[in-house]
Amino acid sequence: MMKLFTQVDMPASSPTLAYGDKAMMLGSCFADRLGSRLMNAKFRCDVNPYGTLYNPLSISRALREILAGKVYSAQDLFFYNGCWHSAMHHGDFSSPQQAETLRLINERISWASQNIRSLKHLFITFGTAWVYEAEGCVVSNCHKRQESDFERRRLEVEEIVDDYDKLLNAMLEENTDMEVTFTVSPIRHVRDGLHENQLSKATLLLAIDKLQKLLGTERVHYFPAYELMMDEWRDYRYYAADMAHPSEVAEQLMWERFTEHCMSRETQGQVKDVEGIVRMLNHRPLHADAETYKEFLKQLIKKIDQLTEKYPQLDFKEERKECLTKLEK
Repeated sequence: MMKLFTQVDMPASSPTLAYGDKAMMLGSCFADRLGSRLMNAKFRCDVNPYGTLYNPLSISRALREILAGKVYSAQDLFFYNGCWHSAMHHGDFSSPQQAETLRLINERISWASQNIRSLKHLFITFGTAWVYEAEGCVVSNCHKRQESDFERRRLEVEEIVDDYDKLLNAMLEENTDMEVTFTVSPIRHVRDGLHENQLSKATLLLAIDKLQKLLGTERVHYFPAYELMMDEWRDYRYYAADMAHPSEVAEQLMWERFTEHCMSRETQGQVKDVEGIVRMLNHRPLHADAETYKEFLKQLIKKIDQLTEKYPQLDFKEERKECLTKLEK
C-alpha cells in the first residue's frame, strides 16, 4: 500500500509516566497544553510555575530559583503600563498592586519548591533559541515594552549545553529516581522569520542531542513533538488559523502519541477510564432538575467510586462532592 506521509520513528528510550508519579512541565505553550492534558487526566503534574517560558536560559534560571526557594521582593519587579511585572514571569502574575504580584509569584514558587526534589519526571520544552537581553540579563517576558529596550540574539549550542549539563547533573545526582524528557515545541515562531525559526529549532535540537550524549539516554529522553508536526502531520489541516500553532486534531494526535510512548499499557488503560469520567463530568444537561439527570449523577458517582477504589491514587473528591451537591438540589 502506498504511504502518503513520512512516519516518525520514536526514540528507543522513553520515560514511563505512571499515576502517583510527581511530574513538572516547564517551557513553551506546548508544555502548557500537554500539561493541561495530564492534569485533566488526574496526573500529579505541576505546569509552568513561572507561566510560559520560551528560551532555554529562562527555563534553567526558573529551575535554579525553584531549587533555591527564591523569595521575590519589590526590587525584583518593575512598574510599566499600569502594572507591576517580573521579567521572569508571564503576565498572568502581573497586577496593579505590587503586593499582589509578589504574593502570586511567591506562593507559586513555594509550591513548586516543596515538590521539586521528589519529582519522578521533569519535562522541559524549548520554544526558541532567540533571547532578549536587558542590562546583560536574559528576560523571559518583555511585557510589551519597546524592542529598543532589549538586545536580541540567538543562543549558541554550547551555551545551552554548558548551562544544562551542570544543572541537570546536580539534579540527577541528588534525585536518583528522576528522569528528564526534552521536547522542542512544534509551534513555529513566524515573527522571527521562517529561516530564523529553522535556525533556532536546529540550535535547540543540537543542544538536546549533545545533552543526551553527555548525561546518558537512560535518564535523559527526547520526545519528538517537533518532528511529528514537521514530517508526519505536515499538512496545513493540522494547523490552527494562525498557521503556526497545532490544531485541535493535531493536539489530540500528539496526546495519543505521547501516551503511547511515555506510558505503560496499564497506565494508558487508566487514562481512558479517567477520560471517560471527565467526559461525563463535562456533560451539561438541558434540564438539571429532571429525574433522568439525577439518575445520570448517581451513575457518575458510582463510576467515580469504582474507579477510585480500583486506583486509590486518583483524586476525584471535589468532583464527587459537586455531583452530590447537584443531587441534593
